[in-house]
Amino acid sequence: MLFSRASVLVFAASFTSVCCSPIQSRPTYAVKDSHHVPRKWSRVSEAPPNSIVKLEIALKQSRFEELEKHLYEVSDPDHHRYGDHLSPDEVDELVKPSDESLDLVHEWLLDNGIGRDKLSYSAAKDWVRVSLPIAHVERLLDTKYSVYKHRDGTHIVRAPTWSLPTHLHKHIDTIQPTNSFFRAAPRKSNVMPVEDAGKDVSTAQRVDVASPPADITVAQACNVSAVTPLCLRTLYGTINYQPKVPGKNKVGLTNYLNEANNRSDVFLFLQQFRPDAAEAALDFRIEVIAGGDNQQTPDNATQLADGKDLEGNLDAETILGIDYPTPLIAYNTGGSPPFKPDANTPTDTNEPYLTWVQYVLAQRDLPQVISTSYGDDEQTVPQSYARTVCNQFAQLGARGISLLFASGDNGVGPDGSCFTNDGKNTSTFLPSFPDGCPYVTSVGATKNVNPEVVAFDPRNGFVSGGGFSNYFTRPRYQDSAVVPYVASLGDQFKGLYNKNGRGYPDIAAQGQLFQTVWNGTIRRLDGTSASTPTASAVLALVNDALLAAGRKPLGFLNPWLYKRGYQAFTDILSGSATGCGTSGFPAVKGWDAVTGFGTPYFPKVRAAALNSY
Repeated sequence: MLFSRASVLVFAASFTSVCCSPIQSRPTYAVKDSHHVPRKWSRVSEAPPNSIVKLEIALKQSRFEELEKHLYEVSDPDHHRYGDHLSPDEVDELVKPSDESLDLVHEWLLDNGIGRDKLSYSAAKDWVRVSLPIAHVERLLDTKYSVYKHRDGTHIVRAPTWSLPTHLHKHIDTIQPTNSFFRAAPRKSNVMPVEDAGKDVSTAQRVDVASPPADITVAQACNVSAVTPLCLRTLYGTINYQPKVPGKNKVGLTNYLNEANNRSDVFLFLQQFRPDAAEAALDFRIEVIAGGDNQQTPDNATQLADGKDLEGNLDAETILGIDYPTPLIAYNTGGSPPFKPDANTPTDTNEPYLTWVQYVLAQRDLPQVISTSYGDDEQTVPQSYARTVCNQFAQLGARGISLLFASGDNGVGPDGSCFTNDGKNTSTFLPSFPDGCPYVTSVGATKNVNPEVVAFDPRNGFVSGGGFSNYFTRPRYQDSAVVPYVASLGDQFKGLYNKNGRGYPDIAAQGQLFQTVWNGTIRRLDGTSASTPTASAVLALVNDALLAAGRKPLGFLNPWLYKRGYQAFTDILSGSATGCGTSGFPAVKGWDAVTGFGTPYFPKVRAAALNSY
């Protein structure tokens, strides 16, 4: 077979272009995000290069503004779409990335030796996940990971500054774990007065709560030094309400940091304080996510010293004590700092909120109210991370899920720690995350009855948290309530808080000296970790009434709350969110940055919700 000289030259050129092209040059990188290391963390060493990181890549959601529009329409009682929540598929369609974004990210990963077979995705493909050695991630993100140690002795690996090819900056919102030092810390303070310490449940003074009188008064039901379900049910008006559609209506709670809900302790608690609900302790649903803890055996000495499951027990006991027989679902999420400096191949997955919210977004059937008693200082997380997580909460709100978060236990900030994290050490109040996210409902704490006041316990320094976000601007639904409050403060605390930030909390509930069974004994606990499951339980019963009447659940609460619902809450007029060496934000008539609109009274809240249609 003969070839012409021209055909030979063409063949040679094509062979060179296909088989022998020069190595592709590395694209131009630029810093995508940088975040100062929080003062409670210190660098101790370089990160072991073979440590595995579960990298989470958040792609820009193509139509989030449209999702937000839907969220506000279906949550506004004056809108004709009120209650017309979106389906999971409708939400996914709105948040999926553009084809261009996904293609460019795939191309970038492939150029770095990461094929699609190594990737996993969220349902909408707005999150791409891959597990890689730290050395590989450092090349991928043009960064350097180090081991950081917290004051409490725990370790994580982080990279305060990371980069991306410049053409990807507008396609990727955040990548974690990189520069987020967020820790899902429980919002509780442990109080064990002498008279309670070590007292076994079987010998504790018993109160006949099996059949309380229908006309029981708050004075009869409540001992403010030892708060029980009978007190809460009486104070908030749920005691004579029998749930009508349990199963159709559900309530959820979250556990992090190796916390679990010990069924034996919960059973003992209910047996004493809500006997008809005791069996629920043995069969409420527990979903374990990403290696979350579900230990049901007795704690060892180290776990007892750490108070393991104090938080988890408090949450489950409070919700079941109020809501029975409404089904409870507990989500136990892994992601506590597992990094050990002496381990050969540790895995760092300390982004529990991301893990949890991605899991629940993938579920078709969810509880209509979910209580979370964990949070951290807002400045421990970069804005990119905070906004990305907040936007995921918006997806749940659009689906009709009410997300309640504890507002914190240190008022406007713990004394001696109120400084900025930008290297300037400027004095400031310390807002909480995710309370500043405009798509969640933040819960403060009260104490006492007739009247309730801002929770404060001098024995441990607990005080209900409140403030204003530095990351999220005030949403419009807050304007009519929050603007007058800020104006009333005048120049007080000038420069210490963001006057234009999203204010929190939105509501409050009892949160001090809760009777809790832990390790077979009664303990008394303070915290917005108590007020949040309490408020969640009351609102879950409102959903029961709505569903029984053929209506939709409350969903994202805040637009309804700030427009109409606030009138059904009991205003708190005394106390303040002390902290940072100041008196902190005061409770006043109407909304305030320590108890929001106050505490829920079920008969009024139910009526207001039913009348919103």
